[in-house]
Amino acid sequence: MSANHDGTNLLGVRGLTKIFGTLTACDHIDLDIARGEIHALLGENGAGKSTLVKMLFGSLEPNAGEIFWNGQAVRISSPGVAKKLGIGMVFQHFSLFEALTAAENIALSLDDGSPINSIAAKARALSFSYGLPLDPESLVGDLSVGERQRIEIIRCLLQTPQLIILDEPTSVLTPQEADKLFETLERLRSEGKSILYISHRLEEVKRICDRATVLRHGKVVGHCNPREETASSLARMMVGNEVQAVVRAPVEGIDKAQPLLEIR
Repeated sequence: MSANHDGTNLLGVRGLTKIFGTLTACDHIDLDIARGEIHALLGENGAGKSTLVKMLFGSLEPNAGEIFWNGQAVRISSPGVAKKLGIGMVFQHFSLFEALTAAENIALSLDDGSPINSIAAKARALSFSYGLPLDPESLVGDLSVGERQRIEIIRCLLQTPQLIILDEPTSVLTPQEADKLFETLERLRSEGKSILYISHRLEEVKRICDRATVLRHGKVVGHCNPREETASSLARMMVGNEVQAVVRAPVEGIDKAQPLLEIR
């Protein structure tokens, strides 16, 4: 991958490293994210994905390496710094207060001092505009998991990010909700937004992602166009060998005429 810091890429990462004691969670990671692309970040559990995005969002400080934003070296020391740069993140595990309304939860993350009625109106308009309709007056405790995710997404979009990090966004969604989310992501891409997309669901990665970076044991092991790969080839890059389908061996000596369970 070319070390391009002339502003062509929205985000560039060079040699990013994070060490916890004797564990190197991220080992000299290189990554480029272009403007207006959906970029997949792939890897098994423990590959270093979460550690990497936490460094990009300012939740963790790297031990070594550089982050470039619009071609300029930056230090992302906190989520507040990340948000000011234009980086937003929707976590896999939501941070919402069930006793508050959607609008009140959104207001807690904004620091512009806007009145709650104004925030609610903006959230409602933005949610309908992106095909993720949301009632700002609804109590979070009364909402489904999919509806709660909408709050997180709208809260992120209200901060006008240029890069949106999504961590396993479809793991809590129905197929219909996932399709609606994909439509929203495609619209964001058409508007020039960039998305870093973490998922284990390889078919959806092939469906919506333009490029992919694969991590294994904290290191980058490959970059690819997922549309030119199969789910099997992507899985092979992630684990380092061929993924075998699980085949159950037939069990012999069973008398199928005998009942398995009787209740009297």
